[in-house]
Amino acid sequence: MTVWELATLERLDRLSLLPDIRTRARRAPSHREASRRKITSEIALLAGSLLRPFPGDQADRIIYATALANDARLVSADRRIHRHDPERVVWQAHRVTTVTVPLDRSTTWPYEDGEPGEFTYSRYSSPTMVEAERRLGELDGGEALLFASGTAASTSVVLALASPGQTVARAEGAYYGTGVLLDELGRWGVRHIEYDQTGPPPDGVDFIWLEAPSNPFLTMPNFDAAASHPARVICDSTAATPLNVRPLERGCDLVVHSATKFLAGHDDVLAGAVVCKQPEDTARLLEFRSRTGPVASADTAWLLLRGLSTLEVRMARQTESASQLAGRLRGHPAVRIVRYPGFGGLLSFDVADADAARRVETGTRLIVNMTSLGGVTSRIEARARWEGARVPAGLLRLSVGLEDPDELWADLEHALSASADAGQAQRPRSGRLQGSMRDRNPRESDSGLARES
Repeated sequence: MTVWELATLERLDRLSLLPDIRTRARRAPSHREASRRKITSEIALLAGSLLRPFPGDQADRIIYATALANDARLVSADRRIHRHDPERVVWQAHRVTTVTVPLDRSTTWPYEDGEPGEFTYSRYSSPTMVEAERRLGELDGGEALLFASGTAASTSVVLALASPGQTVARAEGAYYGTGVLLDELGRWGVRHIEYDQTGPPPDGVDFIWLEAPSNPFLTMPNFDAAASHPARVICDSTAATPLNVRPLERGCDLVVHSATKFLAGHDDVLAGAVVCKQPEDTARLLEFRSRTGPVASADTAWLLLRGLSTLEVRMARQTESASQLAGRLRGHPAVRIVRYPGFGGLLSFDVADADAARRVETGTRLIVNMTSLGGVTSRIEARARWEGARVPAGLLRLSVGLEDPDELWADLEHALSASADAGQAQRPRSGRLQGSMRDRNPRESDSGLARES
């Protein structure tokens, strides 16, 4: 579009009367054509009066303005040479697809002829959220529902689908917050056990909770063994995203995402999602969400849509960089083991001990020392501060962002070498180090459980 066209649209969109008239035009009942035509004429005259610089006659201006009146969110104009007058420029107004999905922050919507329409109250659903759910469902091959956080999504799955006395077999070494959640839900009679997800699930369980890949050990589940089990199968695919793993196609019944991470990708969204294979599961979870309220806001859904639009290019870059870093880390003398599944932007590696891990995580400059994963900014942290003895004291989790991989490696290499030099310079000490991360039990305080992700 030309500068003149953009300036004209900006004037129209900023006009205080125009949004109100346009809203009345949309809401006018279809059987009241006279009313609709009156409103259309009103907006056309209003807009036409502003379009005096329009390079055409009054009829052209009315065509252009009427397109606005008929809910044309963006209007562009084609310059066409008139068949009978080559010197005349005819501006043909037409509707085009919007670049971004509109953000509808409404919490309630009017009834239509006394009957509730598609949207009534935002705790049940909203236009922006429905569009985000549609796009995520297409990616994962099922029906998606958004929740206020990944933990809210997981909680809803358990409380909506499980019954007191049933048992969940969850992947060993997977996200520790899932275990904390299931501990909390134990008072409602839901039991859970851990098992090695690379092998067959145990007998006698009602639900199997996989993680692809597990966080922070990066193991991949045996999908075939889980699918052949009579239990319902749930897979947390946060670290993989649907671009790398589509669990519903591997025999799972439901997929859980912390959409806060790679799906949204910019550290400014707190959201979760459940993607269902069976319509009855979607209906039950929607019923539960509507009754209990852990719903995502319209702003959250809109930001998630932004993240989904760049997911493919982000994931390609993060996978390429993470693959390079994993290979280089394997050759560094200060690194004992590297875990990387071969895709995605998440990896972990071990250094000598908790002290070495602390020196490395605080010794980087480009890579930020903070929790969470999946954002465009690379971050590193020692996981023992949260997970205690269930992880090695020297385990560091690295989420790779979009920075230059050579610069990331230079930062890591400097921190690793500096840590090794500092460790050699220290005098040998005996006994346990008071206050170190290896002595910290995350269950001693609820402050970490409330903040970490």
